[in-house]
Amino acid sequence: MVLAAGTPPVPECLAAARAVLFDLDGVLLSTSQLHREAWAELFAGWFAEHGIVPAYTEDDYFRLLDGRPRYDGVRAVLASRGVELPWGAPVDPPDADTICGLGNRKNAGFEQALAERGPRLFPDTVAVLLRLLREGKRLAVVSSSRNASAALAAAGIADAFDVVVDGQVAAEQRLAGKPAPDTFVHAAAELAVPVDQAVVVEDATFGVAAGRAGGFGLVVGVDRGAGAEALLAAGADAVVGSLAELVDPAAGGR
Repeated sequence: MVLAAGTPPVPECLAAARAVLFDLDGVLLSTSQLHREAWAELFAGWFAEHGIVPAYTEDDYFRLLDGRPRYDGVRAVLASRGVELPWGAPVDPPDADTICGLGNRKNAGFEQALAERGPRLFPDTVAVLLRLLREGKRLAVVSSSRNASAALAAAGIADAFDVVVDGQVAAEQRLAGKPAPDTFVHAAAELAVPVDQAVVVEDATFGVAAGRAGGFGLVVGVDRGAGAEALLAAGADAVVGSLAELVDPAAGGR
């Protein structure tokens, strides 16, 4: 566990909190790897087809995609190569050369991989959720993915959460996506818990930045590849290597 200056140990902060708001992919579920592979497949092929350089790399995922709404991520990656495409519409077919079309192509690849390989829980997810529920915490999932509810159900943990704010809810409620704080703030309001009494748990720098901008009582980064320094720089109060460290300060040393 890495703490920002002046931050008490995370379990101590959690004891005083009333709610915990989790990102989904890369925090509760290891589906972030499926997302990374689907993005790489999309951009590697599309860049090669259109002669775009430099080639897509995993660094693009962490800098430009991780935690962002899908179409915003497409636009960010294209802009990094000086490429502009029309936005299109969410109903665009996956073969359309629009931002929405490319985003839908990526999502089709992700959904196929999810169907073939299934959502996988990190080893400590269930134990941590049960511990927090026993302690009377209210739990929510806040995800940019439009597949969040289906993934939670497939993983068998949907009943643990009072509120799910995913990409579909954000679109319906016209909430700005991460790094804006709107989706987290909306989830806290749905839980009827003030933001300063809620904890945000995120693995992406954009999600951490959203939690910090929302004024939440504690923002915890889970380092699944973004790096502790990047998560702290984005506004995390603490960075852990596993969810177990949320409730057991000794877990990181095992």
